[in-house]
Amino acid sequence: MEQKLDTLKAKLKEIKNINDAVAVLSWDQQVFMPSGGATARAEQLATLSKLAHEMFISDEVGELLSDLSEVNSDYDSDAASMVRVACRDYEKARKLPPDLVEEMSRTFSLGQQTWMKARAEKDFSQFQEILEKIVDLNIQMAEAYGYDESIYDALLDQYEPEMKTEHVAKVFAELKTELVPLVQAIVENKDVVDNSILKQEYDETTQWGFGLIPLQAIGYDMRRGRQDKSAHPFTISFSVNDVRITTRVYKDQFGPALFGTLHEGGHALYEQNVAPELEGTILASGTSLGIHESQSRLWENVVGRSKSFWQFYYPNLQKFFPNQLKDVSLDSFYQAINKVKPDFIRVEADEVTYNLHIFLRFELEQELLTKRLKVADLPDAWNAKMEEYLGLTPPDDAMGVLQDIHWSGGSIGYFPTYTLGNILSLQFYNQILQDIPDLPEQFARGEFEALLDWFREKIHRHGRKFTANELINRVTGAKSIEAGPYLSYVKEKYSEIYKL
Repeated sequence: MEQKLDTLKAKLKEIKNINDAVAVLSWDQQVFMPSGGATARAEQLATLSKLAHEMFISDEVGELLSDLSEVNSDYDSDAASMVRVACRDYEKARKLPPDLVEEMSRTFSLGQQTWMKARAEKDFSQFQEILEKIVDLNIQMAEAYGYDESIYDALLDQYEPEMKTEHVAKVFAELKTELVPLVQAIVENKDVVDNSILKQEYDETTQWGFGLIPLQAIGYDMRRGRQDKSAHPFTISFSVNDVRITTRVYKDQFGPALFGTLHEGGHALYEQNVAPELEGTILASGTSLGIHESQSRLWENVVGRSKSFWQFYYPNLQKFFPNQLKDVSLDSFYQAINKVKPDFIRVEADEVTYNLHIFLRFELEQELLTKRLKVADLPDAWNAKMEEYLGLTPPDDAMGVLQDIHWSGGSIGYFPTYTLGNILSLQFYNQILQDIPDLPEQFARGEFEALLDWFREKIHRHGRKFTANELINRVTGAKSIEAGPYLSYVKEKYSEIYKL
């Protein structure tokens, strides 16, 4: 059996190498590739994606997995975990015809380039035709995977394995019950917080330079990563030793660049701290998008928007921007970066209203998949949902339906993981504070090693060995995701800020 295990590892590593090459091409497409290269790049990605898929679903890999799955091994061992996870991936992958995989890769690649142009020109009509094809391909994929209740389950499972649409809807309903009244109460006291200091001119290069300081302080290893600019911030991993992030910078706003950097840095810390012995295996990545988002949202918000974090970094920031901030107190700055205001752009939304953006997308995606909503009617439906949840009507498509890259890349079923990550970030943080009670005091000294070490030991090093629910149970003792800690956090924090 040892020989079969070695053969399987070698096969899976070859496949992973191809998928990592796909990732490199995708990163280049979003960061450096000239727009004229879109068609050729789509063909390159389609060919490699189909090749990797065909190699993975081969009878040889299936026979190796079948033989090895019968061996009784320690559940926690790397070998048993690799076989277990590979079996699950294999069973799903076998349901997708290679030609469908090839067409999805080609279309999703072209979709991203089409989206970038449509967004820049604020014109949904340029994106409509290819989005119709993207939605149709997702429906085909969901039907190939199969589902018992909701077609959305089949796509959600790609990002949050074993999670069901019905459960997400229940969790979201619980959040709505608490968050909507909180938003209303804050809006009534909106004048308590003034964030105009963040909307001055902040030199882009200086913002970039400052952001790299806390990014490296929280543990992001620049020897094994880099940061670049992109139309939409993202993190991508080719290896535990090559994990890259992007952000975007606005000269008339302080916030999007830094908090985007911290957010993507949280994702990158997860990938960089997978156990070295898992490098090159199917286990060398995060186990679910909800767990992944728990990392990014915690570093961005729970840490990055905390008073203790800025007790350390604010004097330094004032040195970077003396004209803008020299007469602004720490308390005023802290309130400004935590101002709650319904706004158009999800990635720049505050902690309280952020989830309302996710509810909107979750509902629209289900309507698209069940064909209750036509793609042509999506902008109007989007604007209606924005009015319903946030009391706003986007002034143009770029501020509305075109603001996120995910649909252009085929990622339908992805958005709920952002809110699941918000919830999990506090579920984990509550446990962390029990284990490390003086953590906020450490932040105030610019010390983040204890938090990173905790995550590395409890979550990061395991990669994909355990499911999300298994990790939640091992780390917190809970059986699954629980919204209580997150709701307590936002109510306590923002009741204090807004004097509710």
